[in-house]
Amino acid sequence: MEIAEIASSPARPERDIYSVSRLNREVRVLLERGFGALWLEAEISNLARPSSGHWYFSLKDSAAQVRCAMFRQRNMLSAFTPRDGQKVLVRARIGLYEPRGEYQLIVDHMEDAGLGALKRQFEELSARLNLEGLFAAERKRPLPSLPRRIGVITSPTGAAVRDILHVLARRFPAAAVLIYPVPVQGAQAAAEIVAALESAGVRGECDVLILARGGGSLEDLWAFNDERLARAIVASPIPVITGIGHEIDFTIADFAADVRAPTPSAAAELAVPDADEWRGAFVRFGARLQRGMRRRLEEQGERLLWLEGRLGQASPAARLGARAQRLDELEQSLVRALRRRLQEHRERLRWLTGRAALASPSARLKQQGLRLENWDHRLNRAMLQVIGSRREKLLPLIRTLNAVSPLATLDRGYAIVSVEGGAILRNAADAKPGTLIEARLAQGRLRAKVEGAS
Repeated sequence: MEIAEIASSPARPERDIYSVSRLNREVRVLLERGFGALWLEAEISNLARPSSGHWYFSLKDSAAQVRCAMFRQRNMLSAFTPRDGQKVLVRARIGLYEPRGEYQLIVDHMEDAGLGALKRQFEELSARLNLEGLFAAERKRPLPSLPRRIGVITSPTGAAVRDILHVLARRFPAAAVLIYPVPVQGAQAAAEIVAALESAGVRGECDVLILARGGGSLEDLWAFNDERLARAIVASPIPVITGIGHEIDFTIADFAADVRAPTPSAAAELAVPDADEWRGAFVRFGARLQRGMRRRLEEQGERLLWLEGRLGQASPAARLGARAQRLDELEQSLVRALRRRLQEHRERLRWLTGRAALASPSARLKQQGLRLENWDHRLNRAMLQVIGSRREKLLPLIRTLNAVSPLATLDRGYAIVSVEGGAILRNAADAKPGTLIEARLAQGRLRAKVEGAS
């Protein structure tokens, strides 16, 4: 009975049972996909910065709060370190901390909310004034090359005024300095700076104005982002140089000024020339003036000499001198012509005398005698040449004859042996013992008797 009832009952549906880990994981995915990145403005509370470098805090408003985490890789890029109670603007992703099942924000970027509002206000004002042409480059006025007096609009107790005075005294101590003391921070600073600019323009005591203050945060420099101040700078009849904050700081006053310097000291350097360069220029100008005067004096001296020469040429004495000189030249030319004419006559006389000498018999006889002597000398030279030639041919023959002569053999130590009163011995067998022989030497003869032969 029981078995039948069970078999006939309908089948139960299969259940999808979640674990807590699975539930938290899927909720986290749904939260991340459903919202994506979002911007949130709120106040920081319960800020914790453990040794890992991550930041853990809550963001709250008047009615609620949410847990947040900003990991080390992201908070290293933050421009400031947050504090409890600070209002911030964050870009974050919604997530879930799975071990505890708590939903939280993962913060990627953080800004000071007050600073962000100031930046937006700065950008809006800058864009509006730029459209009006207040920042146009063609509106900017050139700075005076040699200002007699420099107006400095700044705090009289700050470091900026000391830096400016030091640079001005070093670079160009001849320029006078007039300080217009104003506050450079606070609610009333912008209005007082505008009043100082207008007063300087009305009084007209300065050739250039320096508007300066030291570095600080955006809030510290906010007085220089005032619209009234920008318009007062543009309306100033005196050129304005700004040196506000540090090199990276830019304000609306910088855009409106005729010249923007990165620091107060740099503004002072732009306001005046370098005294050393001016002294060097004076030295160079003096040298050029001396060279020009010297060259002008030399030119005038040469012209004076030329005029004196012209005056000397036009005087009666000079003309008489020139005539006398011409007379001397003519006299010398006449003397040279007479000498040349006499020389020509002497040469012609010498030539005629030579022709007459050649035509006389004595000259012919003398000429033939010279020819006879010449032939005699030539005959003697020819005979000497023939004798020398014959001698040269005879000497080799004599040497050859001496070389084959028996007498030459005797001179080398040999002897000619012959039977006394008989023939020459050529074989020892022909001289028997007891035979008298005769040996002819190069010098003399020897007689001997043969005792034996071998």
